[in-house]
Amino acid sequence: MSFGEGGIGMALLIRNGIVYDPLNGVDGEVMDIAVEDGRIVEKVDERKAKVIDASGMIVMPGGVDIHCHIAGAEVNAGRLLRPEDHRRDYESKTVLTRSGVGHSVPSTFTTGYRYARMGYTTICNPSMPPLESRHTHEELNDTPMVDKVTFPLLGDWWFVLEYIQKGAIEECASHVAWMIRSTKGYAIKIVNPGGVEAWGFGRNVRDLDDPVPNFGITPREIVRSLCTVNRVLHLPHTIHVHTNRLGQPGNYVTTIETMRCVEDLSTGGKPSIHVTHCLFSAFKGSGWHDMRSGAEEIAKYVNHHSHVTLDLGQIVFTDTTTMTADGPWQYTLYEISGNKWINHDVETETGSGIVPFRYRRKSYVHAVMWSIGLELALLIDDPWRVYLTTDHPNGAPFTTYPRIISWLMSGRVRERILKRVNKRARAKSLLPSIDREYTLREIAIVTRAGQAKALGLEFKGHLGVGADADISIYNIDPRRVDPSRSYREVRRAFEKAAYTIKGGQVVVKDGEVVKPVWGRTLWVDVGLKSPAEVTADMKKRFRDYWTVEFENYIIPRDYLRGSLALRTEAEV
Repeated sequence: MSFGEGGIGMALLIRNGIVYDPLNGVDGEVMDIAVEDGRIVEKVDERKAKVIDASGMIVMPGGVDIHCHIAGAEVNAGRLLRPEDHRRDYESKTVLTRSGVGHSVPSTFTTGYRYARMGYTTICNPSMPPLESRHTHEELNDTPMVDKVTFPLLGDWWFVLEYIQKGAIEECASHVAWMIRSTKGYAIKIVNPGGVEAWGFGRNVRDLDDPVPNFGITPREIVRSLCTVNRVLHLPHTIHVHTNRLGQPGNYVTTIETMRCVEDLSTGGKPSIHVTHCLFSAFKGSGWHDMRSGAEEIAKYVNHHSHVTLDLGQIVFTDTTTMTADGPWQYTLYEISGNKWINHDVETETGSGIVPFRYRRKSYVHAVMWSIGLELALLIDDPWRVYLTTDHPNGAPFTTYPRIISWLMSGRVRERILKRVNKRARAKSLLPSIDREYTLREIAIVTRAGQAKALGLEFKGHLGVGADADISIYNIDPRRVDPSRSYREVRRAFEKAAYTIKGGQVVVKDGEVVKPVWGRTLWVDVGLKSPAEVTADMKKRFRDYWTVEFENYIIPRDYLRGSLALRTEAEV
């Protein structure tokens, strides 16, 4: 791939755009944005700069997706499982771009192109088994147009469970630091803590205080211990938690208790936990027959506690592919649906499962779920605490984001959809009682500024001097268009960015890729006061329990096509 328009050493001036930059307090002001050497600057030499006239268009930072399954063995298995997914959606080869396939599980190049077309420039792969990190990074290397981060799965990792069992938090922190550095990861991911380990023995955990087989510790202890480790290591993002009992009626109680159990571990007003795809963890009821929304209770808790952030995992009525490290839940989903499936145990580390799925308007449960996601977004007062995701591809493909943006901005379109869903679910929905409609400022928060802030990416999610020149321009004029009434126009604008600028380069124009580029992989290099040593015992265990040699487990820095290490200094 060659580099052309914009970029290192070149200047760009975006004139007269209607700018939404929440991190810098800019809310729809007409102003210019100057770019040079891939960064946003105070000013440029206008005689030498390429000029983009953004009059009558909105300008935002590049989009950020905090949670999307886009790379690794799990995703690749999903591609193999679903040849029918390839036939319905494909990318044709052009002079500049490669061909590709996939509706819910697109191929690597297709993933990058589609994100860039929507104005997204940074995405987070949230589920990386450490054993399969090499595969994950191979696919991240092969995903163009965007910067990437990936979260290693550590909540059911045997070494971590043993350290927690012994109460050895400092040793656990040193080991986690080694793991993140070795796998070139970014944050601590926890999935159904203790439950994935129990699934290796055909079991699950019932709640936060149900002991994990063979270890005797509880999910509560795992969450609290790894939250403490996260704080000790000064990682930029909080623990990223997929709660116990996900997908089960009545699980909203477990979700609130999971948030509550780390209240005291927040320092300096900073969040101590991120609950991901919260829609699937917000169910009331004793069974599917009386399943209903727990969004109001979760929103009340979040509105009164500053230590929590969450993302939606919004579903869309479509065909998709569910995939998660939560093996027991995927087995349940297989039993419910009868669809083909994959379930996989990853040696001493984690698990995974894949099940194709279709969300249907006329299904009572699916319609309730659709309502729950929007209720969470609309009932949580502070948009800096709740972010737009579909848990791609679990709730829907990421390409549905523009549609969901229109739902958040328009009560009218929500009302239209409600008229078409299951009648019993419609009667239970809270949406008719909610008048709130998101503003463009709030959309800029939940799709970029808030997510970048939660990730600790200080050089992303805003348009201030020194930030990465990752910029989205959309052909819609809020002075002319009422998003509530013109929701179709809103959707079309966010589907195809007028311009996407990545690192100072114009990479998309009018929804078409005009300049393929490689993004970087961002990872955290944790500095320890006493660097962790890999003991002979650990190497022996690799020989005894793993299918790879210890030497092949560690990802060297030069294995990444392009990388940026974020340095943190730990307290151990």
